[in-house]
Amino acid sequence: MSHESVDRVLLDIEDGIATVILNRPDKYNGLDMPMFEAITRTAKRLRHDRSLRAVVLLGAGDAFCSGLDVATVSKNPLNFLKLLAKPGRRISNMAQDVGYQWRQLPVPVIAVTHGYCFGGGLQLALGADFRFSTRDCEFAIMESKWGLIPDMSLMTTLPDLMPMDQAKELAMTARRVKGDEAKSLGLVTRLSDDPFNDARAFAKELANRSPDAMSATKQLFNNAWRAGDKTALAEETRLQKKILARTNQRTAVARNTSDPERPYQNRRWGL
Repeated sequence: MSHESVDRVLLDIEDGIATVILNRPDKYNGLDMPMFEAITRTAKRLRHDRSLRAVVLLGAGDAFCSGLDVATVSKNPLNFLKLLAKPGRRISNMAQDVGYQWRQLPVPVIAVTHGYCFGGGLQLALGADFRFSTRDCEFAIMESKWGLIPDMSLMTTLPDLMPMDQAKELAMTARRVKGDEAKSLGLVTRLSDDPFNDARAFAKELANRSPDAMSATKQLFNNAWRAGDKTALAEETRLQKKILARTNQRTAVARNTSDPERPYQNRRWGL
């Protein structure tokens, strides 16, 4: 097992599964500038780990993430300029990267939420492919409480999960919803009494499948889910050609016939 403390984030990697822990429990893992930087740095590091198969993302202490630490970040007005700047040809800024970078990882990402999942914390969780939650976890698009709009990649994730009128209602009122309602709205994938262990078990299940298929499936859904027919059909064919008859696809066939223990190879980057 490798272990690293990256400022506000703890990272463990074991058997191809990364456990990423937001580590500012005294502030309910509120997003200050060091937390923004550490989350982005960790996600980018994982993106280049060829041995990675899945990520479980959670918060230390009594909450997943309470959102932007407005009081701390506001102490220096230049912080907002730094968060909103888009250097070079990048399409996302630092504020958006806390959620968007998890979508860019070529492996499944599972967020585990408990306590509070507010504002930027919710947008961070929505950047994951799946969200496992306790029933008593509270969710809110909190920005309107502070006279702001959600701007941490919400528009790349929420449209896939719920109707616009319901999203507007949550964003305009900053209303808190608990696990059962959050699941009915599409914000939560699975409710559990032990979401972390359930997420770990799910991550292990996914890690036991072809890494090429997992990566290509994530790309397919992210790229084609809201695309027109022409783009969606082309994306299906493009990605299938990338993995068809390759080593990991042949291994998947063998594992389901005569050789169930045959190991998959490392990921082929550039799917």
